[in-house]
Amino acid sequence: MVGPMVQSGDEDAGGPSWLKPLLRTVFFVPCKIHVDSSKSECNMYCLDCMEESLCSYCLSHHKDHRVVQIRRSSYHNVIRVSEVSKFIDISCVQTYVINSAKIVFLNGRPQPRPGKGVTNTCEICCRSLLDSFRFCSLGCKLGGMKTDPELTFNLRPKPGRDSLYGLESDTSSSPRKLRKTSSAFSRRIEVPISHLEDDATATSRSISPGTPPIVSYRTSKRKGIPHRAPF
Repeated sequence: MVGPMVQSGDEDAGGPSWLKPLLRTVFFVPCKIHVDSSKSECNMYCLDCMEESLCSYCLSHHKDHRVVQIRRSSYHNVIRVSEVSKFIDISCVQTYVINSAKIVFLNGRPQPRPGKGVTNTCEICCRSLLDSFRFCSLGCKLGGMKTDPELTFNLRPKPGRDSLYGLESDTSSSPRKLRKTSSAFSRRIEVPISHLEDDATATSRSISPGTPPIVSYRTSKRKGIPHRAPF
């Protein structure tokens, strides 16, 4: 069965409407509908229907829906960063590399006693973290949003081309700069019409280096009076 498709704009302080159902869903169990089929393990989830996990045979009923694939690492559910980052902001959540792909954990993995020398831990489950992160999973970030209103799963707008190069969106100042530059350049090469003939040589020198005069060092000898050889 395919549930009603939910629009993606219903986000609140607790993140998108599909996040909590995703974190509660049970994965890697046989599909109830395709139980007799091979490879019917449920490892996918539809963000639009927000129902139970799906197997590969269920995807035919979820065309044009947002479907993500869940994977496992040490018996914990994970999702690739390349998939989930299309829909939510995962900043402050530590990422890991498994099979050459970046992933994040769906739910926390409590660690009662951090190892020696650990300087940073997850704010929710005390899992050891690198210093640049605050949470070990999406679920822990969701829990941290209860006490920190600055946290969000909403995607930030991508910087435009102008902001990428440090330019303002209002380009009203740019034409002035271009006109000023072009006018300065034109003043350098501008020659008054009244003095065009008189100062042609001086003007050409001010614009570009003058061409040195061609000097010929070849001299021609004048033939003398021919003398007859004596007999």
